[in-house]
Amino acid sequence: MTGDLSVDLPGLPGLGRTRVLGVLNVTPDSFSDGGLFAGTEAAVRHGMALAEAGADIVDVGGESTRPGAQRVGEDEQLRRVRPVVTHLAREGIPVSIDTTRGSVARAALDAGARLVNDVSGGSDPLLVELVAESGVAFVLMHTRGTSADMSGRARYGDVVTEVAAELEKRLAAVTERGVRTDQVLVDPGIGFAKNAGHNWRLLAHLDQLRVGGRPLLVGASRKSFLGALLTGSDGQPRAVGDRDDATQALTAILAAEAVWGVRVHAARPAADAVRVVVALRQAGR
Repeated sequence: MTGDLSVDLPGLPGLGRTRVLGVLNVTPDSFSDGGLFAGTEAAVRHGMALAEAGADIVDVGGESTRPGAQRVGEDEQLRRVRPVVTHLAREGIPVSIDTTRGSVARAALDAGARLVNDVSGGSDPLLVELVAESGVAFVLMHTRGTSADMSGRARYGDVVTEVAAELEKRLAAVTERGVRTDQVLVDPGIGFAKNAGHNWRLLAHLDQLRVGGRPLLVGASRKSFLGALLTGSDGQPRAVGDRDDATQALTAILAAEAVWGVRVHAARPAADAVRVVVALRQAGR
């Protein structure tokens, strides 16, 4: 399967392999690294380190979207992310802005971002309008509700068919508002209004989630369903920082499934996993 890998998106030509998006949380409360990179200098250093370690894109976010997280105001998001995006873009590093707010996305694009990653699936009309006007690449993710209430909305009869149908509906909604289909990546939203069983089902049926023939971005790095899988002898889930081995095993599988991109916290092992898949694919030709 090579369909996702051959797709060119605006400003992001295809590489013939799965892209690695390095997560850069400029927040005090993200589930994995909250507070480590909340300052501009620390965030810029980490963003550059992610790129040096093999991240093709650095995904900068100023608001935690973990279950139960509280919303962050526009001004505070701008204060957190704008200087970081500006510094990284000036260094020639491709940057994605992880936001649900059109005003934040606009500032990030003005600062040099090349991709808008919207975990709300196009809930802000101003953000959708901006994406349509600018022609920028756009990640359309599946979720239900908000961070505050999404856990209670993880109820499905058939999670694969329902998520695919809801993604199709959201894709239709944004294209009706002027977004071109060729701008869009789709993301099944692993962990967003899904429990562990839902996540595994979605990952096992990625072929059904390429709605509209659009390529996939998958973000599963260090998430709680991996911690639950790795429960220790004490009966406790594996700590967040000790889930990278499982994350990279999943990255290799996703790369073999030819997903367009993976969103990860540890860039080097993910980039290594992708290189292994590329070598095997080339050897089989």
